[in-house]
Amino acid sequence: MRYAVLGTGIVGRTIAAKLASLGNEVVIGTRDPAATLARTDEPNGMGTPPFITWSAAHPTVELRSFAESATLGERVVNATAGTVTLEALNAAGSVNLAGKILIDIANPLDSSRGMPPLLNPVNTDSLGEQVQRAFPDARVVKTLNTMNCRLMVEPDRLSGAHNVFVSGEDTGAKKQVTEMLVSFGWPQSSVIDLGGIETARGAEMVLPIWLRLYSALGHTDFNFHIQGAG
Repeated sequence: MRYAVLGTGIVGRTIAAKLASLGNEVVIGTRDPAATLARTDEPNGMGTPPFITWSAAHPTVELRSFAESATLGERVVNATAGTVTLEALNAAGSVNLAGKILIDIANPLDSSRGMPPLLNPVNTDSLGEQVQRAFPDARVVKTLNTMNCRLMVEPDRLSGAHNVFVSGEDTGAKKQVTEMLVSFGWPQSSVIDLGGIETARGAEMVLPIWLRLYSALGHTDFNFHIQGAG
């Protein structure tokens, strides 16, 4: 399978590396590949090294523009920041996304009014729904947005039962995304289909409590378990 992962931050890198390790062809997309490779800053406040350092350790994952990546990928993963998701997907191109499974793992976190960030949109809309409306020919599936990126691809980092959600209008697309999650190590029984894309509202609203837990616990190795579902 050929995957295009849009976003070169820690989430995009983690997903891209996992997919490549499973034998998939992977490209990772950015707005300006030359500018991304030119950044040689020291690791940021979260300890994330420059992309060029990560790239050297993952030579099979090519860096391309958003549009080139979306053209090459049979499936597309949106791992961009929620505030720029629609801009990034517009750059990827609606024609390049049409008919493809678009896996949205972004969260609409807005820090413009300080910390902790707020959700925008929230309650009556969601980023997942906005993506589906903007790209009606894409098969959008919301998933993996309720946890730390390490847990996304290594669910057994956390002992005991815990769950991952999928939301979307296309049943076949959700089935294929579930198969991807199982390849990541998620038990089939841990994947909960919440329903249509409007159910992404609930999944995205997990983030405020997730951020509070992070602040209270001082680490991100936690997730959510729906009693009786596992």
